[in-house]
Parts: sequence; structure tokens; C-alpha cells
Amino acid sequence: MPTIKSSYLGKLRTEALHLLSGNSLVTDAPLDNNGRGEAFSPTDLVAAALGSCMVTIMGIIAEREGVTLEGLSWETTKIMQSQPRKIQEIGITFHWQGAPLDPKLSQKLKQAALSCPVALSLDPGIKQEVNFSF
Repeated sequence: MPTIKSSYLGKLRTEALHLLSGNSLVTDAPLDNNGRGEAFSPTDLVAAALGSCMVTIMGIIAEREGVTLEGLSWETTKIMQSQPRKIQEIGITFHWQGAPLDPKLSQKLKQAALSCPVALSLDPGIKQEVNFSF
């Protein structure tokens, strides 16, 4: 059974429907690639998926340890390469006020993030620069 049903909306836009939840999202080509830049580009979604996946896996560990990730935020930077046009680097910086003081738990959370399924699935040619500010 499919997970996502997608359609082309015209003018370099797509819509993806998550079949289980009914949630949808629209993509738009970026300004520097003939688009309007009015929504996430497909490569933006790849970069966003990396950060979200990292935090999801950290959340699983945190729940197991009885800790909340409340206050955790992150910034994602995507750098594109030309010829061929592809993602060259994804940078993620995590900020967490109220992080647990236990260095062992902090290390466990960081390691969990770095081994998330998206991080492991990305082509090794895409540099992943991850910084933890906690």
C-alpha cells in the first residue's frame, strides 16, 4: 500500500498527500531554479527531514530516559552545488536551553541524532555538518 500520493499542480509545484494522516504539503521550485520559492523545494524537504529525523530519534531516547526535549530547537542550512545541481552540504545546529546536565545522557542523545535513518540514508557525498549547542 502506498504511503504518499502526489500530483503535479503546474508551474513547477507539486502536492504530496500523506495517506494515513491526510496531511499534505506543497513544494515549489526555488527562485534560483525557475520557481517562485513560495514553498519548500524538494531539496529543502531533504534537509528538513534530516533535522526532524535526528530529533525524532533523540526523542525516543529522551522518553526512554524520562527526559523531555522541550526547549530544543534547530536551524538547518542547505548548500547546493551546481553541475550537477544537487545538495552539497546540510548543516544543522541544535540549541537546547534546559538540556540535561548529565554528560552521558547528552552524549547518548547526540549519538542517536547522528545515527538516525535519514542521516544513514543520505549519499556519503553530502556533507553533514551537525553542531550541538548543549
